[in-house]
Amino acid sequence: MRAIFDQELEQVGNDLLQMSRHVADAISNASQALITGDLELAEKVIEADAKVDELERVLDERCIMLLARQQPVATDLRIIVSSLRMSSSIERMGDLARHIAQVVRLRYPEATLPDAAKHVFNDLSTAAIKVAGDIVELLDSHDLQLASAVERDDDVLDQLHTETFKITLAESWQGTTAQTVDVTLLARFFERFGDHAVSVARRITYLVTGDFATGNGNADG
Repeated sequence: MRAIFDQELEQVGNDLLQMSRHVADAISNASQALITGDLELAEKVIEADAKVDELERVLDERCIMLLARQQPVATDLRIIVSSLRMSSSIERMGDLARHIAQVVRLRYPEATLPDAAKHVFNDLSTAAIKVAGDIVELLDSHDLQLASAVERDDDVLDQLHTETFKITLAESWQGTTAQTVDVTLLARFFERFGDHAVSVARRITYLVTGDFATGNGNADG
């Protein structure tokens, strides 16, 4: 019986890892679509998000069945509950990548970004792709140093998010109202992407250390 339970727990971890890999692909493709105006790539991101949603549904059902049938305690309970929280955060990261792609589709064939904002979104894209890759590796390794690196990645995204406000509020800003709204929303999507990555990193830290103070911080929302 225990062997079956362990197999189910292992599958939960595999599902989380698979979700994170899909999300890493999504943010990479969405970022490229944003910078280049590639409609086909944006459509690919939008369509692929359904796979992440389905993986979350399967994982959540698996966790609920484990809770109902096995009534786990201690470490096992911690793993299952944390996995439910992490699946929600990873799914939201996928949604945010989709939102970026949807803005690209909405503005096509016009360029989504005005020239004045392109440099900061190049940096936002690079930082988001890095944080997504770190989450994939973190779910595989449970490396606490990598969990700390995710927090630092998020700091970069926060700083760049602030930079977009400086751009749109500057006297030199000549973007249209629609461009101002797009820049504001897109920067927010990237910033929230990082916040959800931090939530996953803190959950992993909690699983490894059992410390609520460092591992149960909530970046969801």
